Amino acid sequence: MNNSFQDAVVTKYNIFNSLFLSLPYRGIFQTGSLLPLLTQQSEIGFQEGKTPRQIIETFFEELLETATEKERADLLFAFIQYIERQVVLFDSVEDAAFDQTHDLTGKGSVSYLIERLDGEAQKKKLLAKLEDFSVRIVLTAHPTQFYSGKVLGIINDLEDAIKVNDFTEVNQLLLQLGKTAFINHEKPTPYDEAVSLCWFLENVYYDAIPAILVKLITGLGMSVHDWPYTNVFRLGFWPGGDRDGNHFVNPEITLQVAARLRETLLRGYYRDLRTLKRRLTFKGVDEAIALAERKMNSTIFGPFEDGYNNAQELIEELLKAREVLIAKHQGLFVELLDNFILKLNIFGFFFASLDVRQDSRKHAKAWEDILRRLERKIPLLKYDDYESWDEAKKIDLLLSLDIPLRDEDYEDPLTKDILGSVRAIKTIQEKNGERGAHRYVISNNTSALNVMQVVAIAKNLITDEEGKLPLDVVPLFETVDDLANAPGIMRMLYENDYYRAHLLQRENHQTIMVGFSDGTKDGGYLRANWSIYTAKEELTKVSREFGIKVTFFDGRGGPPARGGGNNHNFYSSLGKDIEDKEIQLTVQGQTISSNYGTVTTAMYNLERLFSAGLENHLFKGHRKEEELNEDDKALIEEMAGAAYDSYLDLKGHPMFVKYLDKKTPLRFYGQTNIGSRPTKRGNADEGLKFEDLRAIPFVGSWAQMKQNVPGFYGFGSAIQQLSKEGKKESIKKLYKKSLFFRTLIENSMQSLSKAFFPATKYLRDEEGYREFWDKMYDEFQLTLAELLDVSGQKELLDSNNVTKASIKVRERIVLPLITIQQYALQMLSEDPKNLPLDIETYNQLVMRAMFGIINAARNSA
Repeated sequence: MNNSFQDAVVTKYNIFNSLFLSLPYRGIFQTGSLLPLLTQQSEIGFQEGKTPRQIIETFFEELLETATEKERADLLFAFIQYIERQVVLFDSVEDAAFDQTHDLTGKGSVSYLIERLDGEAQKKKLLAKLEDFSVRIVLTAHPTQFYSGKVLGIINDLEDAIKVNDFTEVNQLLLQLGKTAFINHEKPTPYDEAVSLCWFLENVYYDAIPAILVKLITGLGMSVHDWPYTNVFRLGFWPGGDRDGNHFVNPEITLQVAARLRETLLRGYYRDLRTLKRRLTFKGVDEAIALAERKMNSTIFGPFEDGYNNAQELIEELLKAREVLIAKHQGLFVELLDNFILKLNIFGFFFASLDVRQDSRKHAKAWEDILRRLERKIPLLKYDDYESWDEAKKIDLLLSLDIPLRDEDYEDPLTKDILGSVRAIKTIQEKNGERGAHRYVISNNTSALNVMQVVAIAKNLITDEEGKLPLDVVPLFETVDDLANAPGIMRMLYENDYYRAHLLQRENHQTIMVGFSDGTKDGGYLRANWSIYTAKEELTKVSREFGIKVTFFDGRGGPPARGGGNNHNFYSSLGKDIEDKEIQLTVQGQTISSNYGTVTTAMYNLERLFSAGLENHLFKGHRKEEELNEDDKALIEEMAGAAYDSYLDLKGHPMFVKYLDKKTPLRFYGQTNIGSRPTKRGNADEGLKFEDLRAIPFVGSWAQMKQNVPGFYGFGSAIQQLSKEGKKESIKKLYKKSLFFRTLIENSMQSLSKAFFPATKYLRDEEGYREFWDKMYDEFQLTLAELLDVSGQKELLDSNNVTKASIKVRERIVLPLITIQQYALQMLSEDPKNLPLDIETYNQLVMRAMFGIINAARNSA
């Protein structure tokens, strides 16, 4: 695919890039002409060991000697704006060529899966698996999407124009791009974030998911009308429901977002009905479609009593029309009607399930508020006594309470919000159906009590007349310690009579969320990934022991440091000891726009997740030799332990937090206005604490510095240590044998390939930072050498030439941005009295450069 990438992407990008020089904007020709020279000077300068400041100052001295300091700063800002638009163009060219650079019907596709089925027996095995298997993509509002909705729209149109080589249209869109702001002047609200992500639901998933199912159904020789497995693909949604550390989310926002999801979907249905109306013009059918159109209009705009209460009402009407179509009109256009009914079965009236998420410590505070109020009414119950009880006794008390929980009885906004958010779930279920909101995720879950605190609140608020609780409570385990403790926590829950009875009502199904982001921040890349793997094995074991069907929900970010990279291979590599009933994962920010931003890319990646989830079930007989045995696991555990020690040594360095705070763009994340959430938990007035750092700014800051520490640190040291013990050959054999281990290494290679330490080498000369910088760089060099040796590759990502070529072009496009940002950071280290420009100008240079660096990397935060 490498030659096709060069022809379809790189060459085409260079041709369209030349159009920028013809744009009739002031200074655009000078900016476009000088930018390649800055790129060249940056490449040569860093090779020669120059600092960013020396490169920028030499550039101006040689080419713009007479320019004033303000004119120089203005040109740097112009470079930033120009590069931002180059990145957009490259994104569009690359996405337009996706079907040329990727084999859409190759390994991992639905077509390939069907071809591999060996006879009727395996087909039946697949269908049996689909009875309780699904892929759930959960769109989150984590702030890694630096493109505004306006820019995303231009990218979409650019892609269409580039596909057909429409130079006139591309030129017009570049003109528009030149005048369109790339940054938000104000932070988006959680509702704004939801509206932005609804664009992807409406324009991508609404078409992509049914198209995959139709492809699967047709390939299996079945009919859409008779297809019973409509839950194979599910959508989840976090904006408006995720209040963990985001005080802007409240019950009103949650209800507004649920209403927006419903309305977005119903408008799609209304458009489809109008299309159907133009085709199904036959007697006995046309009246039914016209009636459905009118009732759908009422469902959206009112009078609501004239509309539909739920999707099933509409389905039943359409099925009656279908009978007439078959009986009297030879089934003409029946496939259009069947495909529409398929959508109704997939999306219902909710589109995506809205999850609620809150931190366990917030629930504990709410219960303190509730119990202290009870104490005033029932003197026998003292909160201070409760605090001294063991966990089981506390759980028994909470479950025994049958009390009215009214918002007006409490003054604390936190208590009101938690009660209101649980009530909102019931309201959404009444309007959108139970699937519209049925999960409550508990982050920072450290005990069984954390789960039962939520269960006890919900028990008092939203149980039905029969005492059933229509809610799945999902603990999130993320840190190394929490992952290790998770099996014991779940055992305690499974042994609780009330909770077991609750699970029985939920079809003996338990969802457990495991998070990569804080795990990597806490324990480093290798330790976090292996801790999650082993935790899943132990959680599967304890769940099977109690007859519980466990589903793992993976909290993944974009880059390898947050669980990103090649997710398909991770799911394909799971062995028989990890439950694989469903694949559930979060996708966010640039991962949505880059991997799921168009119907083509969404279908490609969703199909591969779907196939990966079926791999072990259908074809494990062909792959037994790949499964990790006890010796393999012991070897990885040794490596993970050594890598953890290495990472803890770095994390414990006295300059670690100071470096992040003073030398990286971490402190600028709050000014970017890309997300509604604060950049750290805790009190904003307190100093920076490592434990309060959110994973996104943490990982993103290392990416801005082109150091990517969380994506590799400790891996090289671990391999080196075991090599000294004579285990290098065993590691190489493991790489060849295990897809899981290969994926770990190759995803880490992505982090290494986007690193560029020469840009920050100047920090070695700053007081106190030499040792710390050298420590990071030495590990980078060591990991690079060790991973190449273990994999047998000559260069990073030799096994994935398309990704390798893409990263190479993108890194060259943003090299001047990196130089400008590091120059500004370098200047901010100086005494303000000696600066040629005010501090705010350098602050703005740092912040404005962040956008292009993140956008170019596509998955670096």
